[in-house]
Amino acid sequence: MIRTARPGDGAALHALWALCFPTARHLPALHALDPGRHHRTFVAARTDGTLDAVVVYVPRTLRDATGAPRRVGGIGSVATRPEARGRGLVGELLARAVDTMTAEGCAWSLLFTGTPGVYRGSGWREFHRPRTEGALPARNGRTSEGSGRYRVRPVLPADAPAVVRLQSAHNAARPLSTVRDADDWRVRVPAWYGPHCWSLLAEPRRGGPPRGWLVARPTGPDRVDVLETAHEPAAPGVLDDLYAHLAARARARTAGRTGVRLLTPPCAASRRAAPLLIAAGTAVEAVDPTGMARPLTEAPDRVERTLAAPGAVHWYGDSF
Repeated sequence: MIRTARPGDGAALHALWALCFPTARHLPALHALDPGRHHRTFVAARTDGTLDAVVVYVPRTLRDATGAPRRVGGIGSVATRPEARGRGLVGELLARAVDTMTAEGCAWSLLFTGTPGVYRGSGWREFHRPRTEGALPARNGRTSEGSGRYRVRPVLPADAPAVVRLQSAHNAARPLSTVRDADDWRVRVPAWYGPHCWSLLAEPRRGGPPRGWLVARPTGPDRVDVLETAHEPAAPGVLDDLYAHLAARARARTAGRTGVRLLTPPCAASRRAAPLLIAAGTAVEAVDPTGMARPLTEAPDRVERTLAAPGAVHWYGDSF
């Protein structure tokens, strides 16, 4: 039976997610953030209450190409029991989700996946996000020193207001970025940027409020991903010092060759600082193909302008 979720489905949902995503223990907490989650959660249920598949639509506020906030339907927590795959259940659930997102005024829908074929038949299309990757530079002179204007340290709980201030200002008009609310900072961001990540803050050596923030994730023994940055435009060298500190951390973590991926949108400051994190001659411009979008109430060309706008980014910490 294809239906929306009921309050009594909690245990079955959690069991299905645990089966399909054994390391993603935060999914129930993220699901609980939406008070309207039951009618936005679509399930294929057996008569005994077992759930064979689930698709969740998460209402989010994202900025369009002009920086204006728009309601967007995020698709996440999609799971199917191994024995139920190949029966078209996800396609049926996505159709229900499209109807609900459209009725609730979503301009378009967004998802991220490593299996795009599952969603193409339901109207989602891939879009590419730029990234830069290469090898960590060896420690030598200027390459490891940064600008020297800022002291970089791990983020502490008391730094939360400063991080919110930096991130909000950095993304005040950024296309594709999420307008984060208090629940995002309380639950969603910590879920994706948890203890496995390095969250770093840069503050002036002569005193004053923090001027830059960076989140990176060690991925396996030989790669570090930069997931998000935020910095004040009038703080020269702050990204240099964040990159230099991150490079030192990465070097200390492994004695072998370490790869680096910048999953952040290119800008003048990041281009200038990049040699502190990626060795000269190893940098490669690539794309991240995991994003998919589907217009709903918005014209397709307007959605495309948002996806292709300079500086557009959907930060990993806003994942559905």
